[in-house]
Amino acid sequence: MPRRLPQLEFTILLAMLFATVAFSIDAMLPGLPQIAADLSPDDVNRAQLVLTAFVFGMGGGTLISGPISDHFGRKPVILFGLGLYIVGAVIAGLSNTMEMMLIGRAIQGVGGAFPRTVGIAMVRDLYEGREMAKITSFVMTIFMVVPAAAPSIGAMIIADFGWHGIFAAFVLVALIGATWMSLRQGETLDPENRRHLNFADLKSGTKEVFGNYNVRIYTVILMLGFGQMFSILSSVQQIYADTFDLEEVFPYFFGATALISAVGAIMNGRLVGEKGMHFLIRLGYGIALTASVIALALNLFGFGSGTFGFVVFFLWTVAMFSINAFTFGNLNALALVPLGRLAGLANSLIGAVFTMGSVLIAAPVGLAFNGTPIPVMMAGALCSALALILFRFEDSATAPHGAPPKPAE
Repeated sequence: MPRRLPQLEFTILLAMLFATVAFSIDAMLPGLPQIAADLSPDDVNRAQLVLTAFVFGMGGGTLISGPISDHFGRKPVILFGLGLYIVGAVIAGLSNTMEMMLIGRAIQGVGGAFPRTVGIAMVRDLYEGREMAKITSFVMTIFMVVPAAAPSIGAMIIADFGWHGIFAAFVLVALIGATWMSLRQGETLDPENRRHLNFADLKSGTKEVFGNYNVRIYTVILMLGFGQMFSILSSVQQIYADTFDLEEVFPYFFGATALISAVGAIMNGRLVGEKGMHFLIRLGYGIALTASVIALALNLFGFGSGTFGFVVFFLWTVAMFSINAFTFGNLNALALVPLGRLAGLANSLIGAVFTMGSVLIAAPVGLAFNGTPIPVMMAGALCSALALILFRFEDSATAPHGAPPKPAE
Protein backbone atom coordinates (compact mmCIF):
# COMPACT_ATOMS: atom_id res chain seq x y z
CA MET A 1 0.00 0.00 0.00
CA PRO A 2 1.27 3.51 -0.78
CA ARG A 3 2.30 5.47 2.28
CA ARG A 4 -0.34 7.98 3.39
CA LEU A 5 0.13 11.26 5.17
CA PRO A 6 -2.68 12.28 7.51
CA GLN A 7 -5.45 13.40 5.18
CA LEU A 8 -5.45 16.99 6.44
CA GLU A 9 -1.70 17.41 5.96
CA PHE A 10 -1.82 15.76 2.53
CA THR A 11 -4.67 18.05 1.45
CA ILE A 12 -2.87 21.20 2.64
CA LEU A 13 0.34 20.12 0.90
CA LEU A 14 -1.51 19.52 -2.34
CA ALA A 15 -3.36 22.82 -2.02
CA MET A 16 -0.05 24.62 -1.62
CA LEU A 17 1.35 22.98 -4.75
CA PHE A 18 -1.75 23.97 -6.73
CA ALA A 19 -1.66 27.49 -5.29
CA THR A 20 1.88 27.88 -6.62
CA VAL A 21 0.48 27.93 -10.17
CA ALA A 22 -2.21 30.50 -9.40
CA PHE A 23 0.29 32.63 -7.48
CA SER A 24 2.69 32.52 -10.44
CA ILE A 25 0.09 34.17 -12.67
CA ASP A 26 -1.77 36.64 -10.48
CA ALA A 27 1.12 37.88 -8.33
CA MET A 28 2.78 39.07 -11.56
CA LEU A 29 -0.02 41.48 -12.46
CA PRO A 30 1.15 44.47 -10.34
CA GLY A 31 4.69 44.06 -11.71
CA LEU A 32 3.82 44.32 -15.41
CA PRO A 33 4.24 48.14 -15.61
CA GLN A 34 7.76 47.96 -14.14
CA ILE A 35 8.68 45.04 -16.37
CA ALA A 36 7.40 46.93 -19.40
CA ALA A 37 9.39 50.03 -18.43
CA ASP A 38 12.60 48.05 -17.89
CA LEU A 39 12.45 45.42 -20.62
CA SER A 40 10.10 46.72 -23.31
CA PRO A 41 9.78 50.53 -23.04
CA ASP A 42 9.05 50.93 -26.76
CA ASP A 43 6.12 48.48 -26.70
CA VAL A 44 4.59 48.22 -23.23
CA ASN A 45 1.91 45.78 -24.42
CA ARG A 46 4.61 43.11 -24.77
CA ALA A 47 4.75 42.85 -20.98
CA GLN A 48 1.49 40.90 -21.17
CA LEU A 49 3.42 38.08 -22.84
CA VAL A 50 4.93 37.42 -19.41
CA LEU A 51 1.61 35.80 -18.53
CA THR A 52 0.93 34.03 -21.80
CA ALA A 53 4.47 32.58 -21.94
CA PHE A 54 3.87 30.95 -18.55
CA VAL A 55 0.50 29.58 -19.69
CA PHE A 56 2.00 28.22 -22.92
CA GLY A 57 4.75 26.47 -20.97
CA MET A 58 2.15 25.11 -18.57
CA GLY A 59 0.32 23.56 -21.51
CA GLY A 60 3.48 21.78 -22.62
CA GLY A 61 4.17 20.56 -19.10
CA THR A 62 0.60 19.27 -18.81
CA LEU A 63 1.12 17.20 -21.96
CA ILE A 64 4.21 15.33 -20.76
CA SER A 65 3.90 15.20 -16.97
CA GLY A 66 1.03 12.69 -16.76
CA PRO A 67 2.58 9.91 -18.89
CA ILE A 68 6.01 10.46 -17.31
CA SER A 69 4.58 10.09 -13.80
CA ASP A 70 2.84 6.85 -14.82
CA HIS A 71 6.30 5.45 -15.56
CA PHE A 72 8.67 7.02 -13.01
CA GLY A 73 6.24 7.58 -10.14
CA ARG A 74 4.52 10.66 -8.76
CA LYS A 75 6.94 12.01 -6.18
CA PRO A 76 10.13 12.25 -8.31
CA VAL A 77 8.21 13.83 -11.20
CA ILE A 78 6.63 16.48 -8.96
CA LEU A 79 10.02 17.27 -7.43
CA PHE A 80 11.58 17.47 -10.90
CA GLY A 81 8.84 19.87 -11.96
CA LEU A 82 9.39 22.09 -8.92
CA GLY A 83 13.12 22.13 -9.72
CA LEU A 84 12.37 23.16 -13.30
CA TYR A 85 9.98 25.82 -11.98
CA ILE A 86 12.77 27.24 -9.80
CA VAL A 87 15.22 27.30 -12.72
CA GLY A 88 12.70 29.20 -14.83
CA ALA A 89 12.00 31.66 -12.01
CA VAL A 90 15.72 32.36 -11.57
CA ILE A 91 16.19 32.94 -15.33
CA ALA A 92 13.19 35.28 -15.46
CA GLY A 93 14.20 37.11 -12.27
CA LEU A 94 17.71 37.78 -13.60
CA SER A 95 16.61 38.69 -17.12
CA ASN A 96 17.64 41.96 -18.72
CA THR A 97 15.77 41.47 -21.99
CA MET A 98 12.16 40.62 -22.71
CA GLU A 99 13.26 37.56 -24.69
CA MET A 100 15.15 36.16 -21.69
CA MET A 101 12.16 36.91 -19.49
CA LEU A 102 9.79 34.99 -21.77
CA ILE A 103 12.13 31.99 -21.97
CA GLY A 104 12.34 31.89 -18.18
CA ARG A 105 8.58 32.19 -17.80
CA ALA A 106 7.94 29.42 -20.32
CA ILE A 107 10.31 27.09 -18.42
CA GLN A 108 8.63 28.11 -15.18
CA GLY A 109 5.25 27.24 -16.70
CA VAL A 110 6.44 23.80 -17.80
CA GLY A 111 7.67 23.06 -14.29
CA GLY A 112 4.54 24.48 -12.66
CA ALA A 113 2.34 22.08 -14.60
CA PHE A 114 3.97 19.01 -13.03
CA PRO A 115 2.69 19.33 -9.44
CA ARG A 116 -0.73 20.47 -10.67
CA THR A 117 -1.24 17.58 -13.11
CA VAL A 118 0.53 14.84 -11.18
CA GLY A 119 -1.00 15.99 -7.88
CA ILE A 120 -4.43 14.88 -9.09
CA ALA A 121 -2.97 11.48 -10.04
CA MET A 122 -1.51 11.25 -6.54
CA VAL A 123 -4.98 11.77 -5.06
CA ARG A 124 -6.30 8.98 -7.31
CA ASP A 125 -3.54 6.67 -6.02
CA LEU A 126 -4.55 7.16 -2.40
CA TYR A 127 -8.28 7.86 -2.35
CA GLU A 128 -11.44 7.07 -4.24
CA GLY A 129 -15.09 8.01 -4.30
CA ARG A 130 -16.25 10.64 -1.84
CA GLU A 131 -12.87 10.99 -0.13
CA MET A 132 -11.19 11.79 -3.42
CA ALA A 133 -13.94 14.23 -4.36
CA LYS A 134 -13.67 15.97 -0.96
CA ILE A 135 -9.91 16.45 -1.25
CA THR A 136 -10.05 17.59 -4.87
CA SER A 137 -12.87 20.02 -4.11
CA PHE A 138 -10.93 21.64 -1.26
CA VAL A 139 -7.76 21.90 -3.34
CA MET A 140 -9.61 23.51 -6.24
CA THR A 141 -11.30 25.97 -3.86
CA ILE A 142 -7.87 27.07 -2.62
CA PHE A 143 -6.76 27.32 -6.25
CA MET A 144 -9.66 29.73 -6.93
CA VAL A 145 -9.22 31.80 -3.75
CA VAL A 146 -5.45 32.36 -4.10
CA PRO A 147 -5.94 34.91 -6.93
CA ALA A 148 -7.82 37.10 -4.45
CA ALA A 149 -4.69 37.62 -2.35
CA ALA A 150 -1.92 37.15 -4.94
CA PRO A 151 -1.96 40.67 -6.48
CA SER A 152 -1.85 42.30 -3.02
CA ILE A 153 1.07 40.09 -1.99
CA GLY A 154 2.79 40.84 -5.29
CA ALA A 155 2.27 44.59 -4.84
CA MET A 156 3.81 44.49 -1.35
CA ILE A 157 6.85 42.57 -2.59
CA ILE A 158 7.31 44.92 -5.54
CA ALA A 159 7.07 47.98 -3.28
CA ASP A 160 10.07 46.76 -1.25
CA PHE A 161 12.13 44.76 -3.75
CA GLY A 162 10.96 45.65 -7.26
CA TRP A 163 9.69 43.13 -9.79
CA HIS A 164 12.79 40.95 -9.31
CA GLY A 165 11.55 40.24 -5.80
CA ILE A 166 8.47 38.48 -7.17
CA PHE A 167 10.64 35.78 -8.69
CA ALA A 168 12.53 35.35 -5.42
CA ALA A 169 9.15 34.75 -3.80
CA PHE A 170 8.34 32.13 -6.44
CA VAL A 171 11.60 30.33 -5.67
CA LEU A 172 10.89 30.44 -1.92
CA VAL A 173 7.36 29.04 -2.29
CA ALA A 174 8.58 26.21 -4.55
CA LEU A 175 11.43 25.35 -2.17
CA ILE A 176 9.00 25.11 0.74
CA GLY A 177 6.71 22.81 -1.25
CA ALA A 178 9.60 20.64 -2.48
CA THR A 179 11.12 20.32 0.99
CA TRP A 180 7.77 19.46 2.57
CA MET A 181 7.08 16.78 -0.03
CA SER A 182 10.62 15.35 0.17
CA LEU A 183 10.51 14.96 3.93
CA ARG A 184 6.91 13.94 4.51
CA GLN A 185 5.23 12.45 1.43
CA GLY A 186 6.14 9.00 0.18
CA GLU A 187 5.67 7.63 -3.31
CA THR A 188 2.02 6.80 -4.00
CA LEU A 189 2.26 4.75 -7.21
CA ASP A 190 3.10 1.11 -6.53
CA PRO A 191 5.77 -0.37 -8.85
CA GLU A 192 3.36 -2.98 -10.20
CA ASN A 193 1.00 -0.24 -11.34
CA ARG A 194 3.58 1.68 -13.37
CA ARG A 195 3.35 1.82 -17.15
CA HIS A 196 6.10 1.74 -19.76
CA LEU A 197 6.71 4.81 -21.87
CA ASN A 198 5.77 3.10 -25.08
CA PHE A 199 5.47 5.32 -28.14
CA ALA A 200 3.05 2.96 -29.85
CA ASP A 201 0.73 2.99 -26.82
CA LEU A 202 0.93 6.78 -26.56
CA LYS A 203 0.18 7.12 -30.25
CA SER A 204 -2.79 4.77 -30.17
CA GLY A 205 -4.08 6.41 -26.98
CA THR A 206 -3.85 9.85 -28.57
CA LYS A 207 -5.77 8.63 -31.60
CA GLU A 208 -8.47 7.17 -29.36
CA VAL A 209 -8.80 10.38 -27.34
CA PHE A 210 -9.07 12.78 -30.26
CA GLY A 211 -10.80 10.26 -32.46
CA ASN A 212 -13.87 10.84 -30.29
CA TYR A 213 -16.05 13.50 -31.94
CA ASN A 214 -17.47 14.95 -28.72
CA VAL A 215 -14.04 15.10 -27.07
CA ARG A 216 -12.84 17.29 -29.94
CA ILE A 217 -15.87 19.57 -29.51
CA TYR A 218 -15.40 19.87 -25.74
CA THR A 219 -11.66 20.54 -26.12
CA VAL A 220 -12.20 23.43 -28.55
CA ILE A 221 -14.89 24.91 -26.27
CA LEU A 222 -12.48 24.68 -23.33
CA MET A 223 -9.85 26.44 -25.44
CA LEU A 224 -12.30 29.28 -26.16
CA GLY A 225 -13.20 29.55 -22.47
CA PHE A 226 -9.61 29.63 -21.27
CA GLY A 227 -8.72 31.98 -24.12
CA GLN A 228 -11.21 34.59 -22.98
CA MET A 229 -10.15 34.17 -19.33
CA PHE A 230 -6.45 34.61 -20.07
CA SER A 231 -7.26 37.56 -22.35
CA ILE A 232 -8.79 39.29 -19.34
CA LEU A 233 -5.83 38.40 -17.12
CA SER A 234 -3.41 39.73 -19.72
CA SER A 235 -5.13 43.11 -20.00
CA VAL A 236 -6.77 43.70 -16.62
CA GLN A 237 -3.85 45.50 -14.95
CA GLN A 238 -3.40 47.88 -17.88
CA ILE A 239 -7.13 48.61 -17.96
CA TYR A 240 -7.16 49.49 -14.27
CA ALA A 241 -4.05 51.67 -14.63
CA ASP A 242 -4.41 53.30 -18.06
CA THR A 243 -8.17 53.38 -18.62
CA PHE A 244 -9.45 54.13 -15.12
CA ASP A 245 -6.33 55.45 -13.33
CA LEU A 246 -6.85 52.95 -10.50
CA GLU A 247 -3.46 51.25 -10.45
CA GLU A 248 -2.99 51.65 -6.68
CA VAL A 249 -6.27 49.94 -5.76
CA PHE A 250 -6.07 47.28 -8.49
CA PRO A 251 -5.00 44.44 -6.12
CA TYR A 252 -8.01 45.04 -3.88
CA PHE A 253 -10.63 45.20 -6.63
CA PHE A 254 -9.12 42.18 -8.39
CA GLY A 255 -9.17 40.32 -5.09
CA ALA A 256 -12.83 41.20 -4.67
CA THR A 257 -13.50 39.91 -8.19
CA ALA A 258 -11.88 36.56 -7.36
CA LEU A 259 -13.74 36.17 -4.06
CA ILE A 260 -17.14 37.02 -5.56
CA SER A 261 -16.47 34.66 -8.45
CA ALA A 262 -15.83 31.79 -6.04
CA VAL A 263 -19.59 31.82 -5.37
CA GLY A 264 -19.95 30.23 -8.81
CA ALA A 265 -18.19 27.10 -7.57
CA ILE A 266 -20.66 26.78 -4.70
CA MET A 267 -23.62 27.25 -7.03
CA ASN A 268 -22.27 24.68 -9.48
CA GLY A 269 -21.93 22.10 -6.72
CA ARG A 270 -25.54 22.60 -5.71
CA LEU A 271 -27.07 22.81 -9.19
CA VAL A 272 -25.21 20.18 -11.19
CA GLY A 273 -27.03 17.26 -9.63
CA GLU A 274 -30.40 18.90 -10.20
CA LYS A 275 -29.93 20.59 -13.58
CA GLY A 276 -27.11 18.59 -15.15
CA MET A 277 -23.82 19.57 -16.74
CA HIS A 278 -25.27 20.54 -20.13
CA PHE A 279 -27.69 23.05 -18.63
CA LEU A 280 -24.92 24.73 -16.60
CA ILE A 281 -22.52 24.92 -19.54
CA ARG A 282 -25.16 26.59 -21.70
CA LEU A 283 -26.11 28.89 -18.81
CA GLY A 284 -22.48 29.85 -18.21
CA TYR A 285 -21.66 30.79 -21.78
CA GLY A 286 -25.07 32.41 -22.18
CA ILE A 287 -24.31 34.70 -19.23
CA ALA A 288 -20.83 35.43 -20.60
CA LEU A 289 -22.19 36.30 -24.05
CA THR A 290 -24.96 38.53 -22.68
CA ALA A 291 -22.62 40.34 -20.29
CA SER A 292 -20.01 40.84 -23.03
CA VAL A 293 -22.49 42.20 -25.57
CA ILE A 294 -23.99 44.66 -23.05
CA ALA A 295 -20.59 45.83 -21.77
CA LEU A 296 -19.19 46.13 -25.31
CA ALA A 297 -22.21 48.14 -26.50
CA LEU A 298 -21.93 50.55 -23.56
CA ASN A 299 -18.25 51.10 -24.35
CA LEU A 300 -18.83 51.56 -28.08
CA PHE A 301 -21.55 54.14 -27.40
CA GLY A 302 -19.33 56.22 -25.14
CA PHE A 303 -20.26 54.95 -21.68
CA GLY A 304 -16.98 53.18 -20.95
CA SER A 305 -15.12 55.87 -19.02
CA GLY A 306 -15.38 57.40 -15.59
CA THR A 307 -17.04 55.82 -12.57
CA PHE A 308 -19.90 54.33 -14.58
CA GLY A 309 -17.49 52.77 -17.07
CA PHE A 310 -15.47 51.24 -14.25
CA VAL A 311 -18.60 49.76 -12.64
CA VAL A 312 -19.51 48.22 -16.00
CA PHE A 313 -16.02 46.74 -16.39
CA PHE A 314 -15.91 45.43 -12.81
CA LEU A 315 -19.30 43.73 -13.08
CA TRP A 316 -18.35 42.28 -16.46
CA THR A 317 -15.13 40.73 -15.08
CA VAL A 318 -17.08 39.28 -12.13
CA ALA A 319 -19.54 37.69 -14.56
CA MET A 320 -16.78 36.31 -16.80
CA PHE A 321 -14.84 34.74 -13.94
CA SER A 322 -17.95 33.44 -12.16
CA ILE A 323 -19.14 31.38 -15.12
CA ASN A 324 -15.86 29.43 -15.18
CA ALA A 325 -17.24 27.25 -12.39
CA PHE A 326 -20.18 26.32 -14.63
CA THR A 327 -18.07 25.54 -17.69
CA PHE A 328 -14.53 24.30 -17.09
CA GLY A 329 -15.14 21.45 -14.64
CA ASN A 330 -18.29 20.23 -16.36
CA LEU A 331 -16.75 20.28 -19.84
CA ASN A 332 -13.69 18.43 -18.58
CA ALA A 333 -15.91 15.84 -16.91
CA LEU A 334 -17.93 15.34 -20.12
CA ALA A 335 -14.73 14.86 -22.10
CA LEU A 336 -13.38 12.18 -19.76
CA VAL A 337 -16.58 10.11 -19.46
CA PRO A 338 -15.96 7.94 -22.57
CA LEU A 339 -12.22 7.63 -21.83
CA GLY A 340 -12.22 5.84 -18.49
CA ARG A 341 -9.24 3.55 -19.06
CA LEU A 342 -7.30 6.42 -20.66
CA ALA A 343 -8.26 9.05 -18.09
CA GLY A 344 -4.67 9.97 -17.15
CA LEU A 345 -3.40 10.32 -20.70
CA ALA A 346 -6.64 11.95 -21.84
CA ASN A 347 -6.47 14.55 -19.07
CA SER A 348 -2.92 15.46 -20.10
CA LEU A 349 -3.71 15.63 -23.81
CA ILE A 350 -6.93 17.61 -23.49
CA GLY A 351 -5.41 19.98 -20.91
CA ALA A 352 -2.34 20.61 -23.04
CA VAL A 353 -4.31 21.33 -26.20
CA PHE A 354 -6.78 23.77 -24.70
CA THR A 355 -4.15 25.48 -22.52
CA MET A 356 -1.69 26.09 -25.35
CA GLY A 357 -4.52 26.88 -27.76
CA SER A 358 -5.84 29.54 -25.38
CA VAL A 359 -2.54 31.40 -25.76
CA LEU A 360 -3.27 31.82 -29.48
CA ILE A 361 -6.36 33.75 -28.42
CA ALA A 362 -5.02 35.64 -25.40
CA ALA A 363 -1.71 36.86 -26.85
CA PRO A 364 -3.17 38.80 -29.83
CA VAL A 365 -5.93 40.25 -27.64
CA GLY A 366 -3.39 41.45 -25.09
CA LEU A 367 -1.20 43.01 -27.78
CA ALA A 368 -4.28 44.77 -29.21
CA PHE A 369 -4.84 46.78 -26.01
CA ASN A 370 -5.65 50.37 -27.03
CA GLY A 371 -6.37 52.06 -23.73
CA THR A 372 -9.94 50.74 -23.53
CA PRO A 373 -11.56 47.43 -22.53
CA ILE A 374 -13.05 47.08 -26.02
CA PRO A 375 -10.57 44.48 -27.42
CA VAL A 376 -10.93 42.13 -24.45
CA MET A 377 -14.72 42.54 -24.38
CA MET A 378 -14.88 41.75 -28.10
CA ALA A 379 -12.86 38.59 -27.39
CA GLY A 380 -15.29 37.65 -24.61
CA ALA A 381 -18.31 38.09 -26.85
CA LEU A 382 -16.76 36.18 -29.76
CA CYS A 383 -15.40 33.28 -27.68
CA SER A 384 -18.67 32.86 -25.77
CA ALA A 385 -20.75 32.94 -28.94
CA LEU A 386 -18.53 30.37 -30.65
CA ALA A 387 -18.63 28.16 -27.54
CA LEU A 388 -22.44 28.18 -27.52
CA ILE A 389 -22.59 27.44 -31.24
CA LEU A 390 -20.10 24.58 -31.00
CA PHE A 391 -21.95 23.06 -28.05
CA ARG A 392 -25.02 22.75 -30.26
CA PHE A 393 -23.00 20.51 -32.59
CA GLU A 394 -22.38 17.99 -29.81
CA ASP A 395 -23.47 14.46 -30.68
CA SER A 396 -26.27 14.18 -28.13
CA ALA A 397 -26.76 10.48 -28.87
CA THR A 398 -23.39 9.61 -27.34
CA ALA A 399 -23.01 12.51 -24.90
CA PRO A 400 -23.31 11.74 -21.17
CA HIS A 401 -25.96 13.58 -19.17
CA GLY A 402 -26.66 14.33 -15.55
CA ALA A 403 -24.18 14.94 -12.76
CA PRO A 404 -20.43 14.48 -13.29
CA PRO A 405 -19.31 10.87 -13.13
CA LYS A 406 -17.73 9.44 -10.00
CA PRO A 407 -13.93 9.48 -10.06
CA ALA A 408 -12.39 6.38 -11.60
CA GLU A 409 -11.46 3.78 -9.07
